[in-house]
Amino acid sequence: MKTVLSLLVLSLIASPLIAVDGLPKTPSPKGAKVYIISPKDGATVKSPVRVRFGLVGMGVAPAGVDIPDTGHHHLIIDLDKLPNMDLPLPATDNVKHFGKGQTEAKIELSPGKHTLQLVLGDKIHLPHSPAVISKKITITVE
Repeated sequence: MKTVLSLLVLSLIASPLIAVDGLPKTPSPKGAKVYIISPKDGATVKSPVRVRFGLVGMGVAPAGVDIPDTGHHHLIIDLDKLPNMDLPLPATDNVKHFGKGQTEAKIELSPGKHTLQLVLGDKIHLPHSPAVISKKITITVE
């Protein structure tokens, strides 16, 4: 049993294009990047906050659409640790899905400091391999 479990773990490690739950991961092209155009890191803003998403090396397609080298945005709000990148991203108050292919959004945030980060997901909200993740920014809402 120990040998079978070891082989299973090794096969998962050796195959980065298979998610933990067995779903095939969509490859991302080399050099693909996602970033937050605005607000800028360190900005002080008013709510609702207009967040504009940037993407280089890939295109945007709605969830459910299977076109190579595309995905859709997920905005991560105020999470210290990213969700599991081997599972479809959950839809929560801290993980906003933009499955219609939106490239910007207005979000209500309470006064204070907040962090924002983008993760590109494929047709089923599963992060690509390798994952396309933005730098985390911090903003202050007045």
